Amino acid sequence: MRIIKRTALVAFWNKFPQAEVPLRKWLTVAESADWASVQDVRKIFPTADAAIVSSKNTVTVFNIGGNDFRLVVAIKYKWKIIYIRDFLTHAEYSKDSWKGRH
Repeated sequence: MRIIKRTALVAFWNKFPQAEVPLRKWLTVAESADWASVQDVRKIFPTADAAIVSSKNTVTVFNIGGNDFRLVVAIKYKWKIIYIRDFLTHAEYSKDSWKGRH
């Protein structure tokens, strides 16, 4: 898969150093993946979850660092592209306000 806005991941782990190792692991796995659906994603990341945002698009949410952070991405399976959308603390994620962003 091709990762768009990989630099956003670096910014996230610079802001939250404890997230660097799990984000790097996620990045390594995601770049070498050949996912065709969220079911494929869940074979590797069983806790990954699909969510619908206000634009009616579906995003995929990954638990990062156990239960500390959430990585929200848009996966375009047909084109094998992952767009980095958000990186949130568990508290920020729980507020659901991130779903209102387009």
